[in-house]
Amino acid sequence: MEAVISKLSLFSLLVIVAASIDDEFMYNGFRESDLHLDGISDISPDGLLRMTNTTKNQQGHAFHKMPLLFKNRDGNPNSFSTTFVFAIHSEREDVSGQGLALVLSPTRGLPGAPPIQYLGLFNPGNNGNSSNHVIAVEFDTIFNIEFGDIDNNHVGIDVNGLRSIAAAPASYYAGEAAGYKNFSLFRGETIQVWVEYDSLDMKFNVTISPITTVTKPSFPLLSSTINLSSVIYDTMYVGFSSSSGSVITSHYVLGWSFKMSGQAPALNLSALPSLPPRNQMKNSTTRTTSLILELSFAVVLFVLVMLISIGFLVKRKMRFKEVLEDWEIEYRPHRFSYKDLYKATKGFRNEEVLGVGGFGRVYRGKLPTSKVDVAVKRVITHDSKHATREFIAEIVSVGRLCHRNLVQLLGYCRRNGELLLVYEFMSNGSLDKFLFTDTWPTKVNWRQRFQIIRGVASGLFYLHEEWEQVVLHRDIKAGNVLLDGEMNGKLGDFGLSRLYDHGSDPRTTHVVGTMGYIAPELTRTGRTTPSTDVFAFGVFMLEMACGRRPIEQQASPESLNLVDWVRRCWRRGCITDSRDPKLGDDFKMQELELVLKLGLICSHPLPAVRPSMRQVLCFLDGDLPVPELSMDFLDEKASSLDIPSISSSFASSAVFKEQSSGREPLLQEENQSYYVQ
Repeated sequence: MEAVISKLSLFSLLVIVAASIDDEFMYNGFRESDLHLDGISDISPDGLLRMTNTTKNQQGHAFHKMPLLFKNRDGNPNSFSTTFVFAIHSEREDVSGQGLALVLSPTRGLPGAPPIQYLGLFNPGNNGNSSNHVIAVEFDTIFNIEFGDIDNNHVGIDVNGLRSIAAAPASYYAGEAAGYKNFSLFRGETIQVWVEYDSLDMKFNVTISPITTVTKPSFPLLSSTINLSSVIYDTMYVGFSSSSGSVITSHYVLGWSFKMSGQAPALNLSALPSLPPRNQMKNSTTRTTSLILELSFAVVLFVLVMLISIGFLVKRKMRFKEVLEDWEIEYRPHRFSYKDLYKATKGFRNEEVLGVGGFGRVYRGKLPTSKVDVAVKRVITHDSKHATREFIAEIVSVGRLCHRNLVQLLGYCRRNGELLLVYEFMSNGSLDKFLFTDTWPTKVNWRQRFQIIRGVASGLFYLHEEWEQVVLHRDIKAGNVLLDGEMNGKLGDFGLSRLYDHGSDPRTTHVVGTMGYIAPELTRTGRTTPSTDVFAFGVFMLEMACGRRPIEQQASPESLNLVDWVRRCWRRGCITDSRDPKLGDDFKMQELELVLKLGLICSHPLPAVRPSMRQVLCFLDGDLPVPELSMDFLDEKASSLDIPSISSSFASSAVFKEQSSGREPLLQEENQSYYVQ
């Protein structure tokens, strides 16, 4: 027994000695470095560490090969200091892919982390677990509401998860007169970082600045008291982690130094490798697409030769053969193999069905490689051109959208007779199964309902005005709003959506949507506009407040139509009596009246009266008062010529729209224009 204890003590001593030998290092460029790399990270010939490249939805890690001794003989954390220089370049000016993180981890690998918003560190199953024993300093360029992010350009200190214990917008102290100056993390600027931990005071400081400032700022950006005793092990690995996400973004580290129990050596900034030229970083996307096109052509040619040579027998055996057409080349990086999706859904078993829609079934799945939960929408087309068009619409519209209140499309697959879309998994499913249940009290309280309304409104405003094109959803309803684990609402199912350029005419001619949500002018003209989406959103708000479907077949004639019923309650002076009885007394009267009145305004039969989604958000946020409604305002038989006198309160919203967008305060319907006075 004593011999065994002696051997164990000797082994522990050897580990400590091995870790303590390498307690300081410095890399002015990584040409001669000895790093452990995985994922898509690599080192260029000139010594530039590239954590990610122009490949979407990938991740990269780079760790110092040897573990470092982070605790002394008494088991207390050691002080440490590190400095490094990095840069993040996004192909777009206004939005970036995922960010970069400095990491202290028990292992050099971080298995199971998906290449999306978890920065290559965690996954939905272990995010926030104390058993992770991970410390990270994140340089985050995406606003993820589920992690409590403050914005899409911030620095944070993370302990065992991505909900930062301290965070601040990216900025540096520029002196007493100037204070802290903000700057962008993802526009290719070279940035230096200093991270220091004082074990006596338990102070964890993070300082950043553009490399052009030369000297280290006199005050840190973040300073937090953290007791690392229970978080870190005796020995830990230190390195970097990053993921690319759905927007093409490149992450670079130019130099790095580290020292245990002392000040990290200063980097020789003049000896650091240079970043690729801006045009080279942008052209890399074109080169990648060309390479994919050439490889695809070679693969197709090879497959054709094989089919001709071995005939029908091989064709029968190709169980998982997929379809590839020219229009798919642009979206190829998002493509999943049919075999992986077949395994993920256990062969599309009925037990894995999450729901059934108008165009097919939705299955729950777990990707075999990353173990990430996904939702797979499967459409059996039988050579239906209509289904193919709807499928392409989802890829084109959803594939490039990026908003926290829109369901994220992760990828797709095509196979003979089958179309498949892969979405992020929303653990609580669709909103309607909570909203229309007979359970008392309600499963979704008023606070959650108001937050869902606000989230869907924000998503629609992004679709109508903030994205590069106008996106008309055309099927807004409770069944197409999905809920994540924290009951945050996200708008999904873009199968009926249409895109067109800002300032142009969508020129749609077909009436599509769901009965009860279709604006009345659609049945006359067939012309879809953002105003028809606003109408459906107004009906959706009334659904949320009343807990009733827009058309109830079993209801009495006077309450068959939800909009008409709420309008009659308002005329009687008892609009709040239309609320969902399952809410009980758990609601805010002011918010309830706001939602009911705003729902009536948005679902007004005349499109010229309806507000834009920009105005709807202002009303929901309290930035604009909701107009007082007159009896004439909600009169279905009111002439369009009477619109200017219907509600003078809308003038403030029109002025706000003019000031914020620079456009005239006009609301348009077909070829007529109206001032709302």
